[in-house]
Parts: sequence; structure tokens; C-alpha cells
Amino acid sequence: MFVAEEFMYGLGPTPAVARHAARWQRRAGSWLAVVLAHGVVVALVLSISPQARQALDQVIQASLILPQSLPVAPPEQPKPPAPQSPPKRQRVLPPPRPAPVLAAVPRADAAPESFVAAPALVEPTPAAAVDPGPVIAAPAAPPAPLVPPVFNANYLENPVPQYPPASRRMGEEGRVMLRVYVSAKGRAERVEIKTSSGFDRLDRAAMDAVQDWRFVPARRGDEVVAAWVLVPVSFVMRVS
Repeated sequence: MFVAEEFMYGLGPTPAVARHAARWQRRAGSWLAVVLAHGVVVALVLSISPQARQALDQVIQASLILPQSLPVAPPEQPKPPAPQSPPKRQRVLPPPRPAPVLAAVPRADAAPESFVAAPALVEPTPAAAVDPGPVIAAPAAPPAPLVPPVFNANYLENPVPQYPPASRRMGEEGRVMLRVYVSAKGRAERVEIKTSSGFDRLDRAAMDAVQDWRFVPARRGDEVVAAWVLVPVSFVMRVS
């Protein structure tokens, strides 16, 4: 290629031509440069004389050198994807076979048993609560009547109160009402003046006498009880 350019211009290669050729080598590649060079040579051959064409053919035949192509790195092959492990298959167990049911063979000498189903238990429904209302207690039996103590029975032999001599001389008379608490044993445990005679000596004489009396105790039904009783004592002077 460089020899053809020297023959075409009759001069050595200029710097511009060298730079031009270098750019084409770098940019267009080796094959494009060869094609362009051949086209230029053919055009020159057609325009020059036969003598010069013969000499040019000799030069071309002797000086055509193809440039060495630069080794091109092979494109990087993509890495094959890693093989994926196949998913593990879950082992499905077959459903268990039902156990064979052996029917009991009834014995010839035994009567077949009869099974009676027990009745279902029914929970009793609680009855509705009924308000009984106020409870009215039955009236208690009335107590037996009280029989008061007795003080004037003859068998008791109770002495008559003594008339005080001073009251007799002074002509004092009156009636004393005593209130006596008689025990269940028939004794006077307490003696009180309910109504006075108006004279202290007469009242005192009546209380002293009744304090020693004996009584028939009070009764309530068949039971002997203690109770109060009124005992009147009169003081009257008699004219003989």
C-alpha cells in the first residue's frame, strides 16, 4: 500500500499521508483500508500510460502486504446458571387400613344376649321460683290461766294480825291492802303496802303478821309457779 502511494505521486510518503493512513488503520479497520487502496490503484491504472501501468502491476504484485489483524478477545461467555436442586417431594403415606372387624359367632348352646339401650338422661328443668310471700306463724296456744295463791284456807292456820295497844287507846282504825309475792314453795318473799290504812302503826302490824303466813302457791295448769297476791287486813275496834 505504501509503495503504491510512492509510485502514484513520484515522491516519498509525506507526513500528512502517513497520519492519514494511520487514522484509517485505527478507525476503519484493516479490510476497509485494503478495499480503498485497491480502488485508488485501479483508478490510477486506468488514467496512466501503458508503460506506467505495466510497471505499476509489477510493483503492486511485489509490494502488496496485508496488515496483520489485531487479536480480538473473544466475548466473555455468560456463566451458566447454577443448577437448582429439584424440590424435595414429600412422601405421602397412604391412609391406614381399618382393622378387620371379627364378628362374634354365637355359641349354639348359649342364648343370644339382648342389649337394651339405656334411656337418655334428660336434665330436669328447674321450676320457676315461687315467692312464698310472708310467712305467717301459727298462733301459739294461749297459756293456761293463772290460779293466784291462796292465803285464807283454814288448814293454813295463819294468825290474825295483832291490834296495836297504842292504836286501840287512841281509837285508830283502818284497812290495809298488802301486795305479797308468794314463792312456788308457798312462802311470802316480799310484802309491800298497796293501800295504807292511814296509820303507820296499823300498817306495820299488818305487814309483820303477813310476813310469817303460809300460802297455797299459784298454779298455771299443772305447774306450780310464783305469783303476786293482794291481802287485805282490817283493823276495827269492837265495843263489848
